[in-house]
Amino acid sequence: MSGEPGPVHRDVGASTGLGVAHAVSCRSEDGGVASRYDDELWELVPEDPGPPPEHLRRFVRGLGRAEHALDLGCGDGRLTYELDAAALTAADVSAVALERAGRRLADRGAELVELEPDAPLPLPDSTYDLVLCAETLEHARDVQLLLSEARRVLRPGGRFAVTTPALGRRTALRALLRGFEHELDPLSPHLRFFTPRSLRRTLVEMGFEVESLERRDGSACAVAVR
Repeated sequence: MSGEPGPVHRDVGASTGLGVAHAVSCRSEDGGVASRYDDELWELVPEDPGPPPEHLRRFVRGLGRAEHALDLGCGDGRLTYELDAAALTAADVSAVALERAGRRLADRGAELVELEPDAPLPLPDSTYDLVLCAETLEHARDVQLLLSEARRVLRPGGRFAVTTPALGRRTALRALLRGFEHELDPLSPHLRFFTPRSLRRTLVEMGFEVESLERRDGSACAVAVR
């Protein structure tokens, strides 16, 4: 569930020297093999790739204050740091990304949780009043499991904030003019593709009530309520 490493973020490494961040590891032997791909991707990313895209940063900052927030698919923590929360948990399948997130979030007292790919979250029910899942959904092999688990760990009335690359008519037009190979890279880590409409439908089908959904600079950005 790690988001794509790169300028967008994304897509639990227990390492000493993570400051006040607390790390929890929940990876099985098979999970370690499955998440090696994510680690290898993150090893190609510079330690300091610069700030996250401004439209994503504005979206996260606009979420307001939370009592306990979870960044699901936190990557290296660049967007996690923008969350305004009294308590903060950052979770990802990549130990490499989480080690970086731990250093970045050391002054936030964040809990780091290493996830096992395609498995239930090792987190208790109804814990968070905000779950952020930024530029991560497109990497998930089991979208239904990810969304159902995000809903499970949310408190009743809690908010689920999600962003994902948005396809649309312009995507179809570019594919028509230039060919699908220019739009759909077979080596891309993206597995799922959403339009704003299909994202809304998916959230509703998974039991969320969509409060807002808009397109921002190529991303579909939604806030939904459990």
